[in-house]
Amino acid sequence: MADRGTAFLERRMGDWARARLHPHLAEFIMFVLKQGWAALFGILFLGAIILTKLTWQPDWALSRYDGLFLFAVLTQAAFVWLKLEEWEEVRVIALFHLTGTVMEIFKLAQGSWDYPEQGIFELGGVPLFSGFMYACVGSYIARVIRIFHMEFAPYPPYWTTVLLAGAIYGNFFAHHFLPDIRSGLFLATVLLFWRTRIWFFPGTEPRWMPLPVAAGLAAVFIWIAENVGTLTRTWAYAGQGQFDMVSLGKLGSWYLLLYVSFVTVTLVIRDQLQPHPVRPAPREIYRGPHGTSERGRATIP
Repeated sequence: MADRGTAFLERRMGDWARARLHPHLAEFIMFVLKQGWAALFGILFLGAIILTKLTWQPDWALSRYDGLFLFAVLTQAAFVWLKLEEWEEVRVIALFHLTGTVMEIFKLAQGSWDYPEQGIFELGGVPLFSGFMYACVGSYIARVIRIFHMEFAPYPPYWTTVLLAGAIYGNFFAHHFLPDIRSGLFLATVLLFWRTRIWFFPGTEPRWMPLPVAAGLAAVFIWIAENVGTLTRTWAYAGQGQFDMVSLGKLGSWYLLLYVSFVTVTLVIRDQLQPHPVRPAPREIYRGPHGTSERGRATIP
């Protein structure tokens, strides 16, 4: 399914950019716009965090945390109603939301971080809006795969990726009691995925990026968003002042957690995982009787 916003970017804005700009510059602009469109849930949620920090009053009947929770629920409902996400994607995003909330409850009990405000919608001391921070990541991955017509090739045996994701998730809990195997997990992500190319389409021509590089870049942007969260005192890490930067160690944590989110999304998005090297053919964007679409998407071994 190609949502209407993607069709607009592909056709109207894409045609405008290609007609007036150098092809490489036009392609870069389309890449940035599509990335922003894919990350729409996260951008809206981050905007809500900033706006509520600036405007919310302590004597209001509804707490800020509860306001963020209701905003996230309504935003998710709007995404489904506007067909920006498919039901299959929503279900798997909800699964990552659940696993993220479980980890939040555990980490809060361990004193890893804290939520300084209070709210009604919470579980185990964790405000329920926090699960939507993980949902933002899952939403981005599901949408970016669809919006950029991504393919992953050559993709390692699926069972190995599930095993790696389970080990990463388990280590977030186990390292409080057992030796931390994070270094080995970093190495495992590179060894398992170093040959995997992410093929994607900013425009009509296929481009590619190594999967570990893409995960690293995505982790940087999430780390920046985390700094916004701590700067607004929406949450705070142990021993961190309001104007202290989030530890670079959290950058590594998000890099690893992205693999958990990605493998979770692949539970329903499997056709894009190719066991052998491929080179997608160029796409031809055209306006058909049912709106903007594409043709010529064949994969060439």
